[in-house]
Amino acid sequence: METENKKILLVEDDPNFGTVLKDYLTMNNYNVTHAKNGMEGFEKFKKDDYDLCILDVMMPYKDGFTLAKEIREKNADVPIIFLTAKAMKEDVLKGYKVGADDYLNKPFDSEVLLMKIKAIIQRKATETLADSKQFDFQVGNFHLNSKLRFLTYKDQKPDKLSPKENELLRLLALHKNDLMPRELALTKIWRDDNYFTSRSMDVYIAKLRKYLSKDDDVEILNIHGEGFRLVVKSEVDN
Repeated sequence: METENKKILLVEDDPNFGTVLKDYLTMNNYNVTHAKNGMEGFEKFKKDDYDLCILDVMMPYKDGFTLAKEIREKNADVPIIFLTAKAMKEDVLKGYKVGADDYLNKPFDSEVLLMKIKAIIQRKATETLADSKQFDFQVGNFHLNSKLRFLTYKDQKPDKLSPKENELLRLLALHKNDLMPRELALTKIWRDDNYFTSRSMDVYIAKLRKYLSKDDDVEILNIHGEGFRLVVKSEVDN
């Protein structure tokens, strides 16, 4: 999932640091709007849609915590990263309570910020995809109706999938020819990410591979340490 041209709202009252950070993020293909205080930041937030907000905590007129609360009232899902010169435990906890996705203490490594931004944006995109309402899928010569839990190969009689088989195949189909992160399936279907749920998912992957073995063009690849890819070979570059 590309992060290029994603829109970031940066609210930072230090003009020099704010300008440097904006330029750095712009160089890394982000579309950045810089506000110089909390009041200005909220006005800009109301006028546009952003993929992520970076908020300084200590600002005049309106601090980062207050701004985050107002942003959360308008948009419960937009990711928020706090920047702070204070490493107080109470402030960190307060930040998470008002809906922070991450926290960075100044001074910080700019490359670490980049990695955090990319990871958060990709995670949000993955979660949004998983929550989509699509229930009809064509995978090679298979048709999946995830509402009825029917998996049909060509004109043959459909197989009725179990609830977990169905949900797992639906997630794989949503990510067809792309990575489906292991932790996404575990948290969405099993509601937990631990050794036992992970082993259980491997059993269900094996069951799905058995269903899909009718079509040589379709396979589920294990991407070590990351997840799985449902691949339709004729649709991907060799």
